[in-house]
Amino acid sequence: MFYYFDYDEPLFRPPSEARSLIFQITLGCSQNQCTFCGMYKNKSFRVRPVEEIVAEIRSIPVHHRPHIQRVFLADGDALVYPQQGLLAILDALADTFPHLQRVGAYASPKSLTTKSGQELSLLRAKKLRILYFGLESADPPTLTAVNKGYSAEQMLELCRKAKDAGMKLSVTAILGLAGQRRSLEHARATARWVNELSPEYFSLLTLFVRHNDEFLRSITPLSRGGILEEAAEMLRHLSPKKTILRSNHVSNFLNLAGSYPKDRQRLIDEVDASLAKAKERPGWYNEVPDYREDLF
Repeated sequence: MFYYFDYDEPLFRPPSEARSLIFQITLGCSQNQCTFCGMYKNKSFRVRPVEEIVAEIRSIPVHHRPHIQRVFLADGDALVYPQQGLLAILDALADTFPHLQRVGAYASPKSLTTKSGQELSLLRAKKLRILYFGLESADPPTLTAVNKGYSAEQMLELCRKAKDAGMKLSVTAILGLAGQRRSLEHARATARWVNELSPEYFSLLTLFVRHNDEFLRSITPLSRGGILEEAAEMLRHLSPKKTILRSNHVSNFLNLAGSYPKDRQRLIDEVDASLAKAKERPGWYNEVPDYREDLF
């Protein structure tokens, strides 16, 4: 990642945007209500003026500009930025970086409601090509418990609108989010949802501690073995038409990588083998993972 100016911390980006130049066109998240998520709890949402963003873009040294091929727009759901301003930002990026290939952004369900299919198509034509969408779960009681604010069906229709506009979608779900009580339902419903959409990318994260203590007290957390069981259940029901699976987030202790449908059985075999090996170490298998991020 390139650094040319001070960011309003904390700053988050997907693993696949590690080499991208990041511009914070919004600060915080407009949908900062999810009880499991502590990413932006210490920020108040606001949209930065177009003039500020364009000035930052123009501040990149001229001799560095040819090396910028990817840009990521932050913070939590930059797609919510008003359409005309977002178009002006994308135009400035294209004018400044001659080898720009792709722009990406987080997209919440709320932000997708602010754009029509035609508006999304226009954004794509100006190189906003990939949206990172947090599904979290497709299990209705789990979505209610985390205060997502949208049903699985609503989120599916919003994502279909983006796909129809030519956008690539990278969808994330969270292992352990439903706790012990609805682990199987969470795994199966989420797999069915992904099968319906077949996003270009589907990524697994694991629930961890970050300003979400109250939510964590509301569930019986999964042990490491329970998380592996949930992942196995999800993979047994997962069969999208053309999707790349990744579990390379820092919260995960099982890394998976493959393409559907080609690698489906291999991925199932890998998680089953990990489960078998984990059961040989009951202390580890039954322990609740304690990964946390305390900095922000």
